Amino acid sequence: MRALPCAVALAAALLGAVPAPAQQPAHAHWTNSLGMVFVRVPAGRFVMGSHETPQALARAYPQLDPQRFTLLGDEAPLHQVHIRHDFYLGQYEVTVGQFRRFVEASGYRPESEADGTGGYGYNPQYDPATTQRHDAFEGRDPRYSWRNPGFAQGDDHPVVNVTWNDAQALAAWLSAREGHRYRLPTEAEWEYACRAGTRTRYPHGDDPAGLVRTANVFDLDSAAYWPRWPAWQPQALQAHDGHAFTAPVGSYTPNAFGLYDMVGNAWEWTADWHEDDYYAHSPPDDPPGPAEGKVRVRRGGSWHTWPFYARCAFRNWNTPQTRYPLVGMRLVREIRPAAPRQSTFVDEH
Repeated sequence: MRALPCAVALAAALLGAVPAPAQQPAHAHWTNSLGMVFVRVPAGRFVMGSHETPQALARAYPQLDPQRFTLLGDEAPLHQVHIRHDFYLGQYEVTVGQFRRFVEASGYRPESEADGTGGYGYNPQYDPATTQRHDAFEGRDPRYSWRNPGFAQGDDHPVVNVTWNDAQALAAWLSAREGHRYRLPTEAEWEYACRAGTRTRYPHGDDPAGLVRTANVFDLDSAAYWPRWPAWQPQALQAHDGHAFTAPVGSYTPNAFGLYDMVGNAWEWTADWHEDDYYAHSPPDDPPGPAEGKVRVRRGGSWHTWPFYARCAFRNWNTPQTRYPLVGMRLVREIRPAAPRQSTFVDEH
């Protein structure tokens, strides 16, 4: 079940007992060799997950099938998490230009190119009814990759059609090159950074209408490009955010930590395996995620995500080999220098 009535008092106690994170230090920014800007996220405590009942969600999102609100058990239970150390997190999602510079400097071949199967892409002539999967995007097809998701992107747009393994390769190469450990954020670090001291559905508050100022999600600009999917039209944010596909990173208002696009633009890979009941037994201090699994967690929603699924607490997942025109990445750079090492980057392709 999504939430039990007897848990309401406990949820209220948790929400009232956990202090907001410490205030972010001034000028806590750092730029790396690829031009990625990082924000220092302070250590702190927060309440992770969601305790909203299906009834409450149905009132907030009346256009959705109520059955969807019963399928969110992995967002519960609410639990206190302590992020014990400051860390640097990318102020923006990794961009096309930054990923290109990595590929050119390292010789790495992203999976969409190395395995010869390509990625997925937007094609207005593509008819999903003619395919076995009935997928919204055409693919896999070698025409599509991080270089071409089927829509125009500039170097300042978030790179998409990248796999979890591609993100690992970028982090390992940067770690070896710069002497600092880069990695994907844990799921707990990601949600802590997304919330930035808030306890609401979105960093800006509870009202989905506010997303027009803070996030690039599925809106009226996007909906116009999907005439074959009439059922999607009512799910669109009833506003124009100015972008039908990805937007240049940093186009919307940042959250309280100074992080942009934590919601919308591109889903972001995290380090963790997904497990439905992990929250019920995860450690309170720096939870690392399950030790094993089959799918990796991605968070935050994208330019193609309905507002309901762009909530801070929502969890989604894919296999590490998945490449899709909605999925990108954002990296952590740890504060402490990495131990001296041989190069950890290996191009296995």
